[in-house]
Amino acid sequence: MPTLLVELFTEELPPKALPRLAAVFADTIHQELANKQLCSDSSVVHRYASPRRLAVTISDVAAVGPAQIVSEKLMPVTVALDQAGQPTPALLKKLQAKNLSADIVSQCEHRPDGKSESLFYTYTAEGAQLNQVLSAAIDSAVKKLPIPKVMRWGDSEVTFVRPVHRLVCLHGEAIVPAQVLGLQSGRITGGHRFLSKGEISIPSAEQYARTLHDQGRVIASFEARRELIRHKLQERSQALQATLAADDALLDEVTALVEWPVVLEAGFEADFLKVPQECLILTMQQNQKYFPLLDQQQKLINRFLLVSNLESDQPQHIIHGNERVLRARLSDARFFFEQDQKAKLDSRLPRLAEVVYHNKIGNQLQRIERIEALAGEIAGLLGADVALARRAGRLAKADLVSEMVGEFPELQGIMGMYYARLDGEEEAVAAAIEAHYHPRFAGDTLPQGPIALSVALADKLETLAGIWGIGLIPTGDKDPFGLRRQALGVLRMLVEAQLPLDLSDLLQRAVQQFPAGLLAADTASALYGFALERLKNLLAAEHRADEIDAVLALSPRRLDQLTSVLAAVSAFRSLPEASTLAAANKRVKNILKKVEGEVSATVDAALLSEAAEQALAAAVTAIRPEVEAAFAAGNYQTALSRLAALKAPVDSFFEQVMVMADDESVRRNRLALLAQLSGLFNQVADISLLAE
Repeated sequence: MPTLLVELFTEELPPKALPRLAAVFADTIHQELANKQLCSDSSVVHRYASPRRLAVTISDVAAVGPAQIVSEKLMPVTVALDQAGQPTPALLKKLQAKNLSADIVSQCEHRPDGKSESLFYTYTAEGAQLNQVLSAAIDSAVKKLPIPKVMRWGDSEVTFVRPVHRLVCLHGEAIVPAQVLGLQSGRITGGHRFLSKGEISIPSAEQYARTLHDQGRVIASFEARRELIRHKLQERSQALQATLAADDALLDEVTALVEWPVVLEAGFEADFLKVPQECLILTMQQNQKYFPLLDQQQKLINRFLLVSNLESDQPQHIIHGNERVLRARLSDARFFFEQDQKAKLDSRLPRLAEVVYHNKIGNQLQRIERIEALAGEIAGLLGADVALARRAGRLAKADLVSEMVGEFPELQGIMGMYYARLDGEEEAVAAAIEAHYHPRFAGDTLPQGPIALSVALADKLETLAGIWGIGLIPTGDKDPFGLRRQALGVLRMLVEAQLPLDLSDLLQRAVQQFPAGLLAADTASALYGFALERLKNLLAAEHRADEIDAVLALSPRRLDQLTSVLAAVSAFRSLPEASTLAAANKRVKNILKKVEGEVSATVDAALLSEAAEQALAAAVTAIRPEVEAAFAAGNYQTALSRLAALKAPVDSFFEQVMVMADDESVRRNRLALLAQLSGLFNQVADISLLAE
């Protein structure tokens, strides 16, 4: 079976959306044809995407699909047939509407259909024909494209993300008739806007990519084009003994901007390197889509790489043009940097009163006053320099009103760090200004040092308390203030940096920074529950769900030993005695849950009449000092593994002792023994939740 080609030839498509557009376009067409059984499991799908085209080739596509056995429900038997078993007028009318004769009734099956019996007509339907279903398949793909905003062009009522000029549909060498977006299918497409020989006739679907490459000067495959650019960039940078200061997002965007990539080297005046390199890198990447270069010490050099969409015998014209444009951009960055240095960071603070944070909880100046106070409190809890933490908290947002951050919001914190150093602030203060935004995303680095951690925690806790407290709680996939991200940041710092801080206390302190009555009364407790849910997600990658539930069931307030506790729980459950002890704990938990009134914490040895309960009480008494000492010292694995020795007396107790004895004093004494047992086991985790 031949290969099928479908291509939409358009004006330049949105570069950042191109990979997603290509994936949805190709996968939807493939799925639509697969549903019609026009392609097989062995069919190979190739996606193509360039600035001016979306295309897909699918191998082994049939012109006509296999015949299908169709079983169609007509209507319930009680409605379809009269008492004599003859067709009713209702059935005859339905058969007529389907162009079926009454003779087929004798061939119909009576089959149960839910609560009643229905009449089913089974027949062989002709297979789908490619030339009849392709238009609908392409149209379905077009409608599913993730296009936020469409446009209309010319006098046409057709809408799409960009004007569409041609539609190519080939099955092998043959044109498949199709009509989509007001276009009739053919085999003519366009190549590179400047390097192509003109209109290109695609001889067959199998020769699509090769024809575009040779005649159109277009590398149609996004992946092939991306890999070529990556290779050429690496080759050029290595020749300069430098490394690329670029990420995958920039490489994807540049790949979506060119059809015939040519990597060129250019440069700028070394004097610009006096500007912080983050500013220069952001200018080159964001504004110009250039690839900055770093030396072996990760310092920016005054050379960069660019990817041109033109192949020229005289590339110097392209290089000089780009250098001239970049020079203007870098001059702007230098101007902003020099202007900002005319005012110290603390002199900018009054201007923060003009920046609204949220109309219900004030402006940025009021916010930094809360962050300053909270950072000082946290630093005190950590035994760090309170004055430095308060100073860093006070200056943390001052660069928001600087010229540079006004132009490049992505540099907030970074510019504050540079300006703080220029102002002569302590290095710990300058570093904390930049670090307090961390972690900004999953896998990002954490702030280093107690001052930076104090300010980062204060910033995130203040946001959580304020935004949650005024009722802007995340719902579904909506979280406009990033409260989930802020909560994960707090949790990562507490867990990974092993900070000896009480999460519930931190949330209460954050709430107390706001005027009384401004936030909802349950803000701190609600945020604590919200944080524990986020903590489950954070831990899920490395730990079993039931082990996480067992630890978090005790609502731990300190998280610095959480990793050790989880490791201990995991080690405990691997013991041969674990399943029995977990089940016993579950039984104890259920028994104690049903008891009315408080259970005594003291066991009266005189009331222990059964040998099994005496043995259990003795075992608990003997093992308790060692276990509690291990828990107190943080030796959780030792403590839990030592509890395995209680398996035998626990088993004997439940086999031989009736807990709910008729004698109330005996019953209460046995419940007290079980409460002691439960308390001994469940100091760091609810072991009952490990029961299978």
